[in-house]
Amino acid sequence: QVQLVESGGGLVQPGGSLRLSCAASGSIFSINDMGWYRQAPGKQRELVATITRDGSTIYPDSVKGRFSISRNNANNTVFLQMNSLKPEDTAVYYCKMQMQRYWGQRGIDVWGQGIQVTVSS
Repeated sequence: QVQLVESGGGLVQPGGSLRLSCAASGSIFSINDMGWYRQAPGKQRELVATITRDGSTIYPDSVKGRFSISRNNANNTVFLQMNSLKPEDTAVYYCKMQMQRYWGQRGIDVWGQGIQVTVSS
């Protein structure tokens, strides 16, 4: 069984910062891409940031220059540093990891349970 656990969410004022963490535990052979997604009420889940195993990153224009994704391969952890937060960043944030639980397995996507981020004065 593999589990992703997110932490670091909460309430922050506009212009503030938060750092999300997501740690994977369980039987894992390797992890390829890691990413963060978010879903606001009444909206579809959207990409926030992704990072490959060698550190290449992708951001949508909505967060580029404000958010930064990083990872620790030794600890199977991914981080999301969020700066200059805006009310429109309010959403439930989910981490996702594409991993192999054993050698030769086709990569599977594993999702965290989600964590609330609220940006409000």
